[in-house]
Amino acid sequence: MSASLHIHTPQPTEIECLNPATGARLGSVHASSPDEVKAIVERARIAQKKWGQSTFAQRRAVLQNIIDLTLANIDEICEAVVQDSGKTYENAILGEVMPVCNKTKWVIKNGEKFLKPEKVPSGLLMHKAGRIEYRPLGVVACIVPWNYPFQNVFGSIAAPLMAGNAVLVKASEAVAWSTQLFQNIIDKALAKEGFSADTVQIINGYGDTGAALVRSGVQKILFIGSVGNGRRIIEGSAQHLTPVIMELGGKDPMIVCEDADLQQAVHSALGGCFINLGQNCIASERIIVLDAVYDKFVAEISKLTGNLRQGAPTKPGDFDVGAVCSPLQIKVIDTLVSDALANGAKALVGGVLPKGPGNFYPPTILVNVTPDMRIAREEVFGPVMLIMRVPNDAAAIALANNSEFGLQSSVMTKDRARGERIADALEAGGTCINDFGMCYLNQDLPFGGVKYSGFGRMNGRDGLRAYTNAKAVLTDRFGFSVPPKLYPVGPSVYANAHASIRMLYASSWTDRLASLWTLIRLSMKSKG
Repeated sequence: MSASLHIHTPQPTEIECLNPATGARLGSVHASSPDEVKAIVERARIAQKKWGQSTFAQRRAVLQNIIDLTLANIDEICEAVVQDSGKTYENAILGEVMPVCNKTKWVIKNGEKFLKPEKVPSGLLMHKAGRIEYRPLGVVACIVPWNYPFQNVFGSIAAPLMAGNAVLVKASEAVAWSTQLFQNIIDKALAKEGFSADTVQIINGYGDTGAALVRSGVQKILFIGSVGNGRRIIEGSAQHLTPVIMELGGKDPMIVCEDADLQQAVHSALGGCFINLGQNCIASERIIVLDAVYDKFVAEISKLTGNLRQGAPTKPGDFDVGAVCSPLQIKVIDTLVSDALANGAKALVGGVLPKGPGNFYPPTILVNVTPDMRIAREEVFGPVMLIMRVPNDAAAIALANNSEFGLQSSVMTKDRARGERIADALEAGGTCINDFGMCYLNQDLPFGGVKYSGFGRMNGRDGLRAYTNAKAVLTDRFGFSVPPKLYPVGPSVYANAHASIRMLYASSWTDRLASLWTLIRLSMKSKG
């Protein structure tokens, strides 16, 4: 997926917002200049001082306000998302509203448990007590793409907010229109508890805006987007040594074993590939099917895919799938499909760019895809399912791991031990057995990838603590202290240290006892 960081010269001051399914103009939104970004960051720093001192109860109240306001405005939110991104109403409510409520509720319930000071053993320093304090970082920047306008904003702010940070969200210019509604919801949620609207600010703009935010000296950056833009983020963050969390692209495999429930496998693949028209970093782009069930699988999924209804949604239930949000992405999809077809792949469904208005690409199924094709190696980020035949589990695992990406993965089988064995061999940030992409919905699980899919984790305990400074504190356990008399150096210090280390760490009890006797003799000698 992509989040724009390309520098435009000069940067327009307004973003023209269009419905990608109809081409209708929605209006315009102000694009913040680099100088305006500096001022935004400074306001956030000021607001964070109060927010960072807030109680967990106050933070929970603000997040609950976000849920309440979301529920009160579900239809308005879904309408804004549909108009801005071209997706269906069903995807807007199930793919955006529900995950946001789910994540925010989890943070409300678990935030304090994972962020309150944690007592830890003090080891050899028995007279001391140790603890870890999870302190706010300050200002966190989230740079997010266009595929999930509502979820990318609200799903990104929950954890850093609970950790006591101010949050700045750079939204994609492709979905700037809906951010006005989203900012209003956030402002109301904060104001109800007496906090400044500067605590969470959505920033709209082009590449210069994102680049200015990266170089602004914020305390941490979350980036969700493409590998290319991820590299640009790291280059910019190096100026202030700003730490980053990278959730980049994917080329997720789904392995379908011959003993899988066929209907479960087919519908998991349909959902994994065509939800949000494939504009999903955890889309199941590569369906790897064992030979024994390949023909049945292909026949069933081709029939269902060919019957999917596509168009510009005007109400719930209109269509199964909508439009591609970005016109630039249409070119990426068509280029990769055309290259595959020219090199021997076959389109069983779709595969032809339609004529007419709107950013539409049809749900497509390609077979005869080989690992050397561009489409097998590069992220499509569109409604294209690659079905690849393999003879056995070993070949399936090898093909699944033959990728620069490693975000999520799936295994379909009725044999639990087999599923666990295959899952254990997959190089990915997560594996769903008999499902697709649902690791993201389980908020107790960390979410992220390996290889070119990024580093760092979102969600769960690790996702919360990622937005904190884990500060180590060592204090006195009792009402007295033991002074560390290191100087002047005495004649037996080295010998005492030598014997003490052996007594504590030697594997042999004989060595330990001998060292203890040495310490006793040294003590008696010093007293004598």
